[in-house]
Amino acid sequence: MVILAVILPGWVTFPAVASGDLPAPNGYVVLFHPDDGLFVGDQVSFQILAPHGVNLDKKTFRVSFDQPNKITSLGSADFFLDGFGDQYQAILPWAWDTIRLAPGRYTFSFQINPAGLTWKQTITLAAPLPNQPHWVTTTSDCCTYYYISGTAVERDIAQIKSLADAQAKDVASRFNSTFKASIPLELMSRVLGHGGFTSDEIYVSYLDRNYASDQVQMVLHHEMVHLLDGQLGGDLRPTLLVEGLAVYLTGGHFKPEPLLPRAAALPGLGLYLPLPALADDFYVAQHEVGYLEGGALIAYMVNTWGWQGFSDFYRDIKPIANKPQSASIDAALRTHFNLSFSQLEEQFLNYLAQIPINPDLSSDVRLTVDYYEAMRRYQQVLDPSAYFRQAWLPDAKTMRQKNITADLVRHPDTADNQTIELLLINARQEMVAGNFDQAEQGIRVVNAVLSAIQKNSPNYMAVTPLSQEMAAVVQMLDQCGMEPQDVQLGQQTGQATVIITWPNLENTNLVKTSQGWQTQPACQPVPTPTKTNLFAAWQEWQYVAP
Repeated sequence: MVILAVILPGWVTFPAVASGDLPAPNGYVVLFHPDDGLFVGDQVSFQILAPHGVNLDKKTFRVSFDQPNKITSLGSADFFLDGFGDQYQAILPWAWDTIRLAPGRYTFSFQINPAGLTWKQTITLAAPLPNQPHWVTTTSDCCTYYYISGTAVERDIAQIKSLADAQAKDVASRFNSTFKASIPLELMSRVLGHGGFTSDEIYVSYLDRNYASDQVQMVLHHEMVHLLDGQLGGDLRPTLLVEGLAVYLTGGHFKPEPLLPRAAALPGLGLYLPLPALADDFYVAQHEVGYLEGGALIAYMVNTWGWQGFSDFYRDIKPIANKPQSASIDAALRTHFNLSFSQLEEQFLNYLAQIPINPDLSSDVRLTVDYYEAMRRYQQVLDPSAYFRQAWLPDAKTMRQKNITADLVRHPDTADNQTIELLLINARQEMVAGNFDQAEQGIRVVNAVLSAIQKNSPNYMAVTPLSQEMAAVVQMLDQCGMEPQDVQLGQQTGQATVIITWPNLENTNLVKTSQGWQTQPACQPVPTPTKTNLFAAWQEWQYVAP
């Protein structure tokens, strides 16, 4: 994914235009960063998300820190419209320095001006974490790597370098060009969005329990295509073609896949999106379908006109004042191929209609959409900072200068998060293995749990036998001091990949007994309290009427 933004010191900003009425403050959400609780020593950022459709143009968010006999302003920030055009937010990056504070409860006052809306929020600041990590920098033939000590990245950096060098070499050869300089590569130890972003640097998630994608080489290649494509330039590179080109040159989106045969399944599944509408609102459209159609369209155009013909057209697309991107694509098609955009789409659909539908591919396409919809729903419910429309992605250069690491390491990691992420990973593994019924069941289980959480059901993990069983295994492993990264359960036996001493992976056998699942040999519980359910439980709200 390309970040449609300009990175300023500390954050990503977008232009702001929208319409709507200002509702009561209880429709707003304030997120504290970093995630997974706050600890003495954290540099804390504030992010406020407005309800969708609310117009906060020319309005300001102010944060104050309530101290005994004193109120200290932490600053203010203007609201801006997110890059997808449907939600206002405001951000105060690293506004509260907790390094000299004592653990305890702290209260903040929030204001939206000039609306005059005011409310308070109290949080708990925990004792400082031991063994604070630090930034590490290293290089290879292709890249300059920035990562954080004590993580899976540091453990696997030699392997990552080899992968990245191979991907960069392949990307350069496909463009018959070279990168202008060493590729700056931020390796994040948490999932953000779908696991990859590109601005002037490349951000890629790398961790063991990666529910977004286990094909890091695909993500690296995709984002490297974006970087070199941007360096090669063009007056207007429409989003549909930018993302489609990255999918096409990578040979798939989240995994290697035959693009045209997969796209041929879309009309029969009722998933096909008309190309002009997709071109004009790409990131708002269904994510997996948009990327698949974009990649398949590039494949069709290259098959029809050759790489050079496509490249000449692509680099020659020009913006048209007050017209959407589809109009610019149409004009360039007419110039280069004497063809309108609608005629191209008609020919593209006719080509797809001649491809025999592979039932397994069709099932995989449908379940891929379902899987990532469930994944994004999980992020919205239990890890909102990871959700791609509001992903918490502060400027890494500034983070390195300030030695801030927590924002790209810590993430909601309760037993609930671990359980759902493991259920997602297992569903994806079933899909990759072609076990579509089991994959579909796994996706349904995830959605059932999330629905129960949203309904405030008291025992939400018990809504299905599979989720209840996985939750029990996670709880057992956590009580044994083992953080699960992968869990495979059979009828009576299973296996788990766990971390006991971070970040070293260990395998342990599981056996089902009359008391439930146990490690074999049985572990001794450690005196570490289990994390509280639902990551935001440490926040308390108090609304003050304006």
